[in-house]
Amino acid sequence: MYLIEPIRNGEWIYNQGLLMAIQSYARDHLFLDDDIVFPYMPKPSVQIGLFQNAYEEVNLPYLEEHKMDLVRRETGGGAIYLDDKNMSFCFLLDSENHSDVFGNYAKLYEPVIRALEKLGVKNIEQKGRNDLTLNGQKISGAAMTIVHGRIYAGYSLLLDPDFETMEAVLTPNYKKISSHGIKSVRARVGSLRQALREEDQNIDVWELTDYLLRELLQVDDLEQAKRYVLSEKDWKAIDEIAAKTYNNWDWNYGRFKNFDYQVNERIEGVGTLHIGLSIQNAKIYDVQISGDFFSIKSIQELEELLRDTRLKQSDLLAVLENIDLSSYISRLDNETFINLLLNIPKEENCD
Repeated sequence: MYLIEPIRNGEWIYNQGLLMAIQSYARDHLFLDDDIVFPYMPKPSVQIGLFQNAYEEVNLPYLEEHKMDLVRRETGGGAIYLDDKNMSFCFLLDSENHSDVFGNYAKLYEPVIRALEKLGVKNIEQKGRNDLTLNGQKISGAAMTIVHGRIYAGYSLLLDPDFETMEAVLTPNYKKISSHGIKSVRARVGSLRQALREEDQNIDVWELTDYLLRELLQVDDLEQAKRYVLSEKDWKAIDEIAAKTYNNWDWNYGRFKNFDYQVNERIEGVGTLHIGLSIQNAKIYDVQISGDFFSIKSIQELEELLRDTRLKQSDLLAVLENIDLSSYISRLDNETFINLLLNIPKEENCD
C-alpha cells in the first residue's frame, strides 16, 4: 500500500478544499501498482455528505462567525466536524482484491480495530450502518463508493473531539439521534483517549497517526513505507480541482431548491431521507432527494426518472420495477420508497 501525504513545499496542507481535491485527483488519475492510503487533518471545518443539504445539516451563522470552511465530499453519509486534533484516513483499494470490503464497514474497520486493541482499547466495534463505537459511543464514521474499479473509502478517528464546537456547528437530525435511544449528540459521541492504556495517555495526534500508519502498512518505521510524492504537475491539477469543485460555493451549497411538499424520514439501515416534491396535475413536476444515505449511481438519474410520473402507487411501481433502486439509495426497497412519496397531503394524491 502506498502512502500519500498532503505535504507541499515541505509543509502539511490543512485547507479542507485542497485535501478533498487531493483525494479526487488520486482517485481519478493515480493508478499505482498497489492500494493507497491518504491521511489528512484540516483546520476546523465541516464536511457534508454528497446528498446532504448544507442549510439543513449545518449551523451556518456559527460556521461563518468562526470562519470555518464547509466542503461537500463525493461519497454519501452524514455531516462531520473535523479539526487539527483528529486524523482522518482516505483509502483507494482495488475492488477485485478487496471484494469483501465494499459495503462491509466491519471489514473496512478491521485493521484499525486490531491496531487500537494493541493500545489497550477495549469494547471497540463496528455498529449500525457505518459507525465505529467505543463502549457504545461513536468514535468514527465511514463512507465508501466504487470509482474506476476501486473502492474509494474513508473514515475519521476521534482522539480529542471538541464536543462544544461539534454540537454548535452541526444541526442534529433528531430522528437519527432518537433511533439510537440517545437524547443528545454529546451523549452519542466518544473519545479514543479515554480508552488508551496508561502509558499512551499523553499520545498526540501525530504520534497516533504514525502508529496507525505503521500498523496499516505493516512496517516498523514509516521510512520503510512505499510513498507517492505529489509532483508540481500533480499540484497544478489539484489546485484546479479545488477551485472548480471543493472551494466552489455552487458545489458545496448549491442545487437545493424550495419545494411545495417535504417528506422527512429515517429508515433503519438506509439513513435519513429528505424528499422535496412539486406536484402539478397529480404528477411529480419536480423532485429532489437528499440525506445521509449511500449510493453507487447518480441520485439525479433517479430524480429524472420520477419526473412526470403520476403520484399513484401503480405508476411509481412501474418506474421502479425497471431499475435497481438500491443502487441509487443503498438498501432501500421499492415499497418503502413509494410509501414515502405517497406521504403527502391527500388532495394531491391520485389514490
